[in-house]
Parts: sequence; C-alpha cells; structure tokens
Amino acid sequence: MAWHIERESKRLRARIEKGDPLWPAQLAVASAIALHLLLSQKVVVGPTWVIPAVAGVLLIVLIVDGPSRAAQRSPRQRRLTLVLIGLVTLAYVVSLTLLVHYLITAGKANGHSLIESGLVLWATNVLIFGVWYWELDRGGPVTRYRHPETLADFQFPQMENPLLAPKGWRPGFLDYLYTALTNATAFSPTDTMPLTQTAKVLMGVQGTTALVTVGLVVARAVNILGT
Repeated sequence: MAWHIERESKRLRARIEKGDPLWPAQLAVASAIALHLLLSQKVVVGPTWVIPAVAGVLLIVLIVDGPSRAAQRSPRQRRLTLVLIGLVTLAYVVSLTLLVHYLITAGKANGHSLIESGLVLWATNVLIFGVWYWELDRGGPVTRYRHPETLADFQFPQMENPLLAPKGWRPGFLDYLYTALTNATAFSPTDTMPLTQTAKVLMGVQGTTALVTVGLVVARAVNILGT
C-alpha cells in the first residue's frame, strides 16, 4: 500500500510541477479513431477510412508539433486540438444516428453487425467524452497548470474530502476517463459532480447517447436471440 501511495504522489508532483502529460489523451483519441474502422459500413458516411485518415493526420500534427506535457500550448495548437476532438465527435454522432435508424428498420440479416457497431460506439462514447471533460475542466490542462485557482467544472471526491488525497491533489486524465466511464454506465453522474452548466450539458448528452446506444443494442440482441 505504501509504494502505491508513493507512486501516486510522484505522479501528482510531476503534474503540478511540469503539467499533465498529453499522451494519455492522445492515446484515447487515437483509440477512438481506430474504433471507427470497426464500424459497419451502414453506420458510416462515405468510405470507412476517410474520417480516421483525416483525424489521424491532425493527431500526428499535434503530436509532432506540440509539447509532451501541457505546460504551454499555442492558440493554434488549442484550436487544432478542439477541431480534432470535434471531428471525432461529429463522426460518432452521425454513426449513432445511423445506428438508431438501422436498428429500428433493419432486418435480422444485419442485426449482428449492427450490435457490434453499437458496442464500438459505446466504447467511443467513453473515450471521446473523457477527452472532452479533460479539455473542459478549468479551461483545459494548460490553464489548470498555470492557474490552478480557476473555478472547477467538476467536483471530484478528493476535492470534497482533501484528507483522503495527497496534498495539492488535482485530477489527471484517468480521473476524467473514469468519470466518462461511470457516466456511460450509470447514465448519470456518480461520484464526480458537474458544477457548471457546460459540464452538466456535456454529461447529459453523454448519458443520453449512452442510454440510447445500450438500450437499442440490448433490445436488438433480445429480438435476435428470441427468434
């Protein structure tokens, strides 16, 4: 237990002194891009590779041109990051809309592939909203590093009970990803509460889309297995 606490303390000190590492968020975006390739052609507009190719180029530019930690970032890099996340999110929303349409209208012949696409979209939901939360809270990772006194968009348990966390604790990417996972599973906030209207809207959108995805996939699976 002692070594685990010490390791967490070292990670926290590194984030406080040097800024959040960017690679976890970049890995999450890369995973969401890769998952797009697994979708059924029916829930993708145009060739399956187009969106991943464009998003992949943007991600490579960000990795090559940007720093390894979120201690500083130019306005251009910030805009490019938001464009990349927005593009992946738009592709997700379009695919989810098409999935809803085909799960309601498609015959049994397409059922299994559409169910698989539903599971892929649920995983994409967790990844992309985890990145959104990370970019939203207190103005993003760079602002959190430079101005830690900025009012938070999310209240984590460690903020409410500081005695349960190392001194100076602040959330890292895994905390935001976990928040996205629990919100996509419970369809509502669990241990982390949204404080601002933007955070509430974002969590509401994620919970609703996750509920639609899981509800339709389960209903379709039951329909296929019951026939």
